[in-house]
Amino acid sequence: MWVAPELFREAIANNLTITGPVHWHYFDFYGDFEKPFTLEIALPVAKVLDDYDGKFHFKRTEDFSCLSLMHEGNWLEMPKSYKRLMEFADAKRLKPLGINRELYINVDFIHSDANSTEIQMGIQ
Repeated sequence: MWVAPELFREAIANNLTITGPVHWHYFDFYGDFEKPFTLEIALPVAKVLDDYDGKFHFKRTEDFSCLSLMHEGNWLEMPKSYKRLMEFADAKRLKPLGINRELYINVDFIHSDANSTEIQMGIQ
């Protein structure tokens, strides 16, 4: 289920300024989709509502050092982009944190070649 429309509706209903694209945050993910990991889907907004009692939660993301690349095109090809990031990290002796973000800059469900996604792989 694509939750983004619900996130946008909730933000607009609460008069929140949307400050960026939908993010997917992966925790305990090291490139193996067969192993369990945690996924949080987020929509950045300008402020936190103290009295909010809705379906979603507010959370501030922490800064983290990362490698980043733009993945252009079909999401089915994203493992190749993750592989490139992991090979670069290995070559530079950088240790992956298991925390990754995908920022969905352009989403096109009809023409997947038009998708544009920034992948951020947390490193130490």
